[in-house]
Amino acid sequence: MLKIAFLLVGADAFRARWYVLPVFGAVLLALASLLAIDASDGVTLVTKEAMGAVFVLNGLLALYVFLALPREGSRHLGFLKATALILLGSLILDFPISTRIAIAWLFGLAFAVDGLGRIATAVVVRFPGWRLLAACGVVELLLAMLIVTEWPLSHDKNIPFCIALLLGLWGWLLVRFGLMLRTLEDEASAMNLPIFAGRGWYQNAPVLIGGGRATVEHPMTVHVWTPVGSAYQPERRLLVDRYIAAVDGHGVISTGHAALELPPDLYISHYPAQEIDRSSGDFIAALRATAENDLKGRFQPSYAFETSEWCPADQHVAFRNFDPRRLRAFWAGYRQDDTYNLTNRNCSVVVAEALDAALEGALASQYPWLRLLRLLANPDLWTAALLRSHASSMTWTPGLVLDYARTLARLTEAQQTDWSFRFKLFLQRLRPGRSAAAPLPATAPEPPAG
Repeated sequence: MLKIAFLLVGADAFRARWYVLPVFGAVLLALASLLAIDASDGVTLVTKEAMGAVFVLNGLLALYVFLALPREGSRHLGFLKATALILLGSLILDFPISTRIAIAWLFGLAFAVDGLGRIATAVVVRFPGWRLLAACGVVELLLAMLIVTEWPLSHDKNIPFCIALLLGLWGWLLVRFGLMLRTLEDEASAMNLPIFAGRGWYQNAPVLIGGGRATVEHPMTVHVWTPVGSAYQPERRLLVDRYIAAVDGHGVISTGHAALELPPDLYISHYPAQEIDRSSGDFIAALRATAENDLKGRFQPSYAFETSEWCPADQHVAFRNFDPRRLRAFWAGYRQDDTYNLTNRNCSVVVAEALDAALEGALASQYPWLRLLRLLANPDLWTAALLRSHASSMTWTPGLVLDYARTLARLTEAQQTDWSFRFKLFLQRLRPGRSAAAPLPATAPEPPAG
């Protein structure tokens, strides 16, 4: 979450006062230490109540977003997140009843489910650094066991301990980011920092020499062929065919496709050089992000070409607030290597990378710290962070990229970022006689015709 916020505001806004970040991070680490050792009942109580209130507030904001936005795939994810945040915050606040045992079991279940998910995806995908992710999953399982068994901490201590872990992680990230920012060159992107290294997806982070931000003449459009939208007579499977893959009437798996277009001459679309129809039997083996699954790839020339060769994309997301220079610099570096890998260097990975590169500094402000705080209070940022987390532990898919692009558009496009504008949309939905499915006023430019 913090990474996306810093990326959208831009490194330039924080470089002059880089020392503020380590100081604030040190404060969070000290507070986490106090909670972990329970040095002060007052600190524990205040922090617990504050964290509970934060969860409930963000849950209510996420619920507002669910009600106010058009009906799209990401709304369902928003509703689930809103419900979970409100429930978790209420349990932390012991409202309406005392729930110390219930919250302990809830935290234990959350650690167990997330740990098992991390281990499973790491073992199946085996991307660079998968052993570290699997180790983190094992640690989460151990924490779940300790919480449920009340050893060495009782249920009364579990909530402060889990909150301390969260604050400690945030504090450590702030300290690292601030110290790295101090040595970052002026022309280098924040994505060149080690905290963005992860899967090795940002090796082509742009480096700009001279000049300011380029003028935007045409909208940047993300085109997505969802798995279920691009398969022939697909067999419907809830969520799976939306975010992972769809199986058509012949038993062939379709994973969909994603591309990014900036007229008149830039088109980002990474595709295997030889079309492969993967049956269900060999699909699991193809998921490994190892060298034996590397394929020669090709870069499609245009959206019109892809449409004529296949079919039109069924989803589009347009942007006007972005930096064309950063986008072009990223693409110039990425296209030097056409290697394609289904789970580590695919069409969705490059589109997600390109979005991050183009939107760096999109929310730059004369008051960066205020902008940062407003972003952290925006439920869309939490949604974007959740999507990035899923992608990092598995891979980017067309469905995830679609929701990520929609979320970033709400964060960066001026009208959609303005809360008063969004509140008016919410009130319009509540007006008597207005259908819940009635279309809302346009909040983003229409994508260009294919």
